Amino acid sequence: MGFVKAAVALQALLSSVATALPAGLVGHERATSEGVTLYDAIIVGGGPAGLSALSGLARVRRNVLLIDSGEYRNDPTRHMHDVLGFDGVTPSWFRYAARKQLAHYETVSMINGTVTKIDPAENTTSAETPFTVRTTFPSGEEATIGARSIVLATGLRDFIPETEGLQENWGKGIFWCPWCDGHEHQNQALGILSDLTEAASSVQEISTLNSDIVCFVNGSDTPAVREATEKKFPGWETYLEAKGVRVENRTISKITRLVDGGAEEMDPSLPSAPEHDLFRVDFEEGGESVERSAFYASFKNTQKSSVGEDMGVDLYGDRLAANGARGLMTNIPNVYAIGDANSDNVTNVPHALFSGKRAAVFLHVSLARQETAEILAANNATALAERDFNLDPRALWAEMNGGKDDILDATKFEQ
Repeated sequence: MGFVKAAVALQALLSSVATALPAGLVGHERATSEGVTLYDAIIVGGGPAGLSALSGLARVRRNVLLIDSGEYRNDPTRHMHDVLGFDGVTPSWFRYAARKQLAHYETVSMINGTVTKIDPAENTTSAETPFTVRTTFPSGEEATIGARSIVLATGLRDFIPETEGLQENWGKGIFWCPWCDGHEHQNQALGILSDLTEAASSVQEISTLNSDIVCFVNGSDTPAVREATEKKFPGWETYLEAKGVRVENRTISKITRLVDGGAEEMDPSLPSAPEHDLFRVDFEEGGESVERSAFYASFKNTQKSSVGEDMGVDLYGDRLAANGARGLMTNIPNVYAIGDANSDNVTNVPHALFSGKRAAVFLHVSLARQETAEILAANNATALAERDFNLDPRALWAEMNGGKDDILDATKFEQ
C-alpha cells in the first residue's frame, strides 16, 4: 500500500478517537449539592487551540473537560504546515497525536459533542455552578454540565462562494493562507480570487512565492471600486503593472479541476513537497478560458459557533473580544476566547497553540487565587460575600492586579 493510501486508511481508523458516550464524563470532576457535574474548566472546541489549552491545564492537574464537535476549519487541507515537529502532517494526524499524549493525563477528559448553550450563574438558579453548559452528544443524548470557567476555542468558518468548483476543491490547490499552503505551489501559475480592493495586497503577500499571477476580481473592477482601492492601496495599479500581474474582470462561472496534485505519491516524512494541481477557469461572458495551477483566495469568514455571543461575550469586528493583558479573558470573568475565534486577528496553528497555553496559565492562576481567598475566608469565619469590596476602582485594581512581576499583571489602571 502506498504512502497516501496508508495515510487515508489510518486516518479513517483514527476518526473514532475521542468519541465517547456521556458516561465518559466520569473523572476528577466533582458534583455539586444540586447534582450537577462540575469541572474546573470546560473547553469548547478540539482544534489546536483547544487541545493546547487542555494540555496546559492538564500539566497542573486541573479537572477539565474538552467538548469537540468534530468540525475543523483546516480539515479540507491536505497537510498542516509551519508547526515545528509536525510540519507536513495531515490535520487529523496532528489531532490524533495530541489526543494520544493528552490521554496520559488523568485529570482531563475529551468527548465528542456539540455545545448548544452556556449560561453564566446570573442567568440560572444555581448557587454553586458559575457556568452551566448544555451539550448534545453524537448519540442524540443531551447533558447539562457545570464549570467554574470556560475556554471558547470555537473557531471560524469561511464564506466560500457558491461558484461551481470552489467548495469541492477548497483546501486542495485553492487556499487562503500563504504560510499554510503557499510553499507547495511556489513558482507555479497562480490565480488570486478576491475583489479588486484586496488584489494588490494579496499579490504583495505572496510575491516571494509566485510571479506568474492573474487576479480574478469577478466583475468588481468598476470606477467606484477603483476609487476605494486607491484609498486602500495608493498606487495599486502601478504596483500590479510593475509586478506583471494581469487583472481578469470577467465573472467566473466555473472552476474545473484538470489535475489532482494530491493524487501523487509523496514521502510523508518530508515537511514539504510540491503539489501539482491544474484548474481551468470559465466565465459567464464566454471567451477564452484561463488555466492556473493553484489559487490564493481572500474570502470573508465569521464565527463558527454562536455560543460565545449568545452568553454575552462582546464582539470586536465579528471576533470574540479577548483581552491579551488578561490571558485572553473576555468581558465575562473566567471566560476565555482563544484561537481563530478571538479578536487578536491572527489565524494559524502556531498562534492557536500559543493562545491556548496563554489562557491556560491565566485560568489556572486565577482559580488558584479564588481558592486561596475561600480558604482564608473560611479560616477567618468570614463569608466571601461579606468582604468589603466597596473600594475606589483604582485602589481595587492595585489590590487585585499583583504588580509588574506578577504573572497576571495587566499594567496600569485605565478607567
